[in-house]
Amino acid sequence: MSGKVYFQSRIQSIQYALGGIQYALVTQQNTRIHALFTIAVIVLGILLQITKVEWITLFLTIGLVWMAELFNTAIEALVDLISPEHHDTAKICKDVSAGSVAVSALISILVGLLIFGPPLWRWVSEFIN
Repeated sequence: MSGKVYFQSRIQSIQYALGGIQYALVTQQNTRIHALFTIAVIVLGILLQITKVEWITLFLTIGLVWMAELFNTAIEALVDLISPEHHDTAKICKDVSAGSVAVSALISILVGLLIFGPPLWRWVSEFIN
């Protein structure tokens, strides 16, 4: 495979991946909610001037939530394709997949509290006093 063909295939792969993210954003309400929280958390991090390590932790946590949400969307679509009628096992697949999103969201809340809690508490304390 020539360099040009290889490069074109990489570009195509990126386009497919971006198409998948776009599909999730357009069709899944929870993905749009995650996008809003992602923006809010990044803005808050900028305003609070968090440390490099806190940024790394934040981005890894954001990535965890997004990965769980995207995998959940893919699993739900696959289950709907394979089992369009109600089936107990199909329900388990969807519920467990949704559970992974819930776990990652809970972890992200805890990380957010650890990173943003102290500076926000100081700000509130100064504002009150």
